Amino acid sequence: MSSQRCTDIEDQEDQLEDTLSDQPTSPTDIELSRRTFVKAAGILGAAVATGIPHLAAAEEAQAAAATTPQMLSVTLKVNGTAHALSLDTRTSLLDALREHLALTGSKKGCDHGQCGACTVLVDGRRVNSCLTLAVMANGAEITTIEGLAKGDELHPVQAAFLEHDGFQCGYCTPGQICSAVALLNEHKHNTLSTVSFETGHTTHPELTDNEIRERMSGNICRCGAYPNIVAAVRAVAKGASA
Repeated sequence: MSSQRCTDIEDQEDQLEDTLSDQPTSPTDIELSRRTFVKAAGILGAAVATGIPHLAAAEEAQAAAATTPQMLSVTLKVNGTAHALSLDTRTSLLDALREHLALTGSKKGCDHGQCGACTVLVDGRRVNSCLTLAVMANGAEITTIEGLAKGDELHPVQAAFLEHDGFQCGYCTPGQICSAVALLNEHKHNTLSTVSFETGHTTHPELTDNEIRERMSGNICRCGAYPNIVAAVRAVAKGASA
């Protein structure tokens, strides 16, 4: 009984593979692939196009919410008088004083809390009013440069600044004076400074010139009247304006 040779079988397999490879790809298969691609692309494009308006609307709503004023009723007790105001919650205490209450003695210098020209007293403590939100001072006792004098009688610090020529252009002077008033009160309550610890005088330290300079360092005088400012504060601390 004879059998087919292996070489003959291999030749037949090669012929079958050649025949299949020579046959063209079905147009139906090609069309199906194209339709599938176009359909998928269309769905994706529609999804993107539909999403863009929604995304844009959301961004617009967010921007509108961020710029829409949020008003709040506050009561600012300034120089002994209560003022009921409706303020944007973003309003600084400085802007509330200057623009809403016409108390323009407190100056806007750097508007970044670096120069001290806007210094006022809140419950007896000095603050940079440009960095303090007005709503944070709701109900607090606020004293500005306008509220230090008693009628025609100047506050001792004001009188000392005049006596010792503690100003030149005068722009920083309201903040300097308010800061000095707070400084003297802090010293009276034994509040210490860096100089106090450096010198070891931590029990009722004397207001030396270095102490005064350190405690007034948050107030900048671009005219350079520092020696006279120190002299004025020293005079008040010693109980004399001259």
